[in-house]
Amino acid sequence: MGGDAREGGDEAAALVERACWRERRRHNTPLVLHADNGAAQKAHTPKSKLEILGITPSHSRPGVSDDNAHIEAWFRTCKYAPGYPPNGFKDIELARQWVLKFVTWYNGEHLHSGLSFVTPEQRHSGVADAVLRQRREVYAQARERHPSRWKRPPRAWQVADEVWLNPPSKLDQRRAA
Repeated sequence: MGGDAREGGDEAAALVERACWRERRRHNTPLVLHADNGAAQKAHTPKSKLEILGITPSHSRPGVSDDNAHIEAWFRTCKYAPGYPPNGFKDIELARQWVLKFVTWYNGEHLHSGLSFVTPEQRHSGVADAVLRQRREVYAQARERHPSRWKRPPRAWQVADEVWLNPPSKLDQRRAA
């Protein structure tokens, strides 16, 4: 996850290129960039940069400005994070500084429930399996020492193969089959 407080076609293209190279180094998978219908995201410069980088563009439905569930969810996390100013930022530089700290925290410290309570950094770097293995051992030992404290089995603490913000419904899955 990354971001920039400036908005414009050139800035969007540069941000996408940096993120693309970072992700391609970690994973050898096709990339898709989902964006809203804002001018910066639909400008010629970002479109041509996506084409050069081999990224498939994806845009919200026409006329629906808040149709990007991923960024809407991320922004909600952002607004309720510790230190978010309730009355907004005094200037753009303070906003940039806060966002940089937030992104660092979000990726490196914040435990994500959808990732079995590991950080995105742990998941992307490949250490999530080891973290969860140790967690399983700690829980097993705790349960063995104090079985009366456990009404249910502990969590599985497994890395999910797929992570969805909005998983497709069973009906959608049946239609696709």
